[in-house]
Amino acid sequence: MPVTWIPGRGYFGNAYLVGSILIDAGVLPSAVEPYRNDIDMIVLTHCHFDHTAYTREIAHLCSAPVAIHPLDAPGLTQDGPSLSLHFGSRPPGTSPDRLLLDGDRIGPLTVFHTPGHTPGSICLYLEEERALVSGDTVFTDGGFGRYDFPGGDRAALTRSIGRLASLDVEGLYPGHGGPVYHGGRRHIEAALQLLRAGYG
Repeated sequence: MPVTWIPGRGYFGNAYLVGSILIDAGVLPSAVEPYRNDIDMIVLTHCHFDHTAYTREIAHLCSAPVAIHPLDAPGLTQDGPSLSLHFGSRPPGTSPDRLLLDGDRIGPLTVFHTPGHTPGSICLYLEEERALVSGDTVFTDGGFGRYDFPGGDRAALTRSIGRLASLDVEGLYPGHGGPVYHGGRRHIEAALQLLRAGYG
């Protein structure tokens, strides 16, 4: 099952389509509109506004429920955890329809709770494709998410990326920047080494 990349614009995060599941909702609804009839679930990797800005509009467009980890659910309605004021806006103001926990399955995807960037950050692993949608936990080229925002935790992020480094990952699909389609695990291992060495 392929992963379709819907690039984010400016500071806003990427979205991805895996089967009938849209991952993240910071892209404009017009970018999602071509897929509207294919989407039956929206999964948010975390609550920051650059990944959730259009949750309400896209959910309405697709008639799709919204899922997020319970520790990040408050960020859908509260300014502080959403960081929405950094964008001169307010959070989407919607309640999740489903709360996701570590190990849950949603369609073909397995949920990995990966705190550190936010308390409720998650990554989604598509085992059959050896693909990881990593939100803002880990990026390509050894990058990793900021942990200096409210709820961030460097030690937790290091543990989370260490856990991801044990997965068989070819395709790495991050929340910002372009994905890589081969050798994704090396990018995760590079981020782990940098964190352990004290960078960031």
